[in-house]
Amino acid sequence: MKAKIGINGYGTIGKRVADAISAQDDMEVIGVTKARPNNESRLAVEKGYPLYAAIPESLGSFKQAGIPIEGTLEDLIGKCDLIVDCAPGKAGAMNKEKHYIPKNKKAIFQGGEKAGIAETSFNAISNYSDSIGKQFVRVVSCNTTGLSRTLHAVEQESQINKVRAVMIRRGADPKESKKGPINAIVPNPPEVPSHHGPDLQTVLPHIDITTVAVLVPTTLMHFHSIMAELKEEVSKEAIIKRFESSPRIRLISAKDGITSTAEVMEFAKDLGRQRSDMPEICIWKESVNVKDKELFYMQAIHQESDVVPENIDAIRAMLELETDPMASIRKTDEALGLKKWW
Repeated sequence: MKAKIGINGYGTIGKRVADAISAQDDMEVIGVTKARPNNESRLAVEKGYPLYAAIPESLGSFKQAGIPIEGTLEDLIGKCDLIVDCAPGKAGAMNKEKHYIPKNKKAIFQGGEKAGIAETSFNAISNYSDSIGKQFVRVVSCNTTGLSRTLHAVEQESQINKVRAVMIRRGADPKESKKGPINAIVPNPPEVPSHHGPDLQTVLPHIDITTVAVLVPTTLMHFHSIMAELKEEVSKEAIIKRFESSPRIRLISAKDGITSTAEVMEFAKDLGRQRSDMPEICIWKESVNVKDKELFYMQAIHQESDVVPENIDAIRAMLELETDPMASIRKTDEALGLKKWW
């Protein structure tokens, strides 16, 4: 019997999570929601996902647009074992209070929500077991997911004294034509440190980390420059080998012609990835260096897709479909065709 999963919000993350669930053999999408009829609504129906109205008042507009509609969000919640909340605009807290708690429904929230919305924050490689059987779980943001994966890998070679990271963030997702910045570099936030360090500590609480962040005029990816002070002497070769053998991390090289985030995205296309996604965190091999117990490396984060496999593993943990973290991670990665690490 497959787990029945509903997705509240069929947008940038929701549509990717829907396709990732459909690739698994132990879960299925029984419905997705949209607030209003648009091209994504039609796409959901075309792909065979039953469509529900996120807002009851919008039922009529779907019918007027000629888009088949199965009912409302309340109807979907009643049919599913778990709902993945991918609603925009930090609406998760309202959805929790209005819809999920009254129905005693398990729900996954995304990294744009505050950590307090859930019983635990989630990153599969860092703290999978904390979410087993939980009712409310928050998958950490795309940037925090990137930090979690690579710093967890580093910790397999040496304990970390402290981390300092510069987060160079994309200004908007590719489809968001009304957002910027257009011709500026924007401290985001101007205060130091940024929120990314405390967010990492929701899944790796023992790491002393300080982050700063800026927005730049690009839509493709985020970029991190990381310095980690290690407790033990470790060679850069050992760190590189660890990255190579770790889940959802991919080493790339300028020597192979990947010198920018644009070329990372072109590489994803060449791999034949759906929507040109790159769920793995990409680390430039040349950037990895260790000097006097200080580790340096640079990584690229595809903000539209790196949290998608994490949502799949969170479903398994919460519904207790798999209690072994690495077994779930491998199952997900095999189904999605990610880099082999096993």
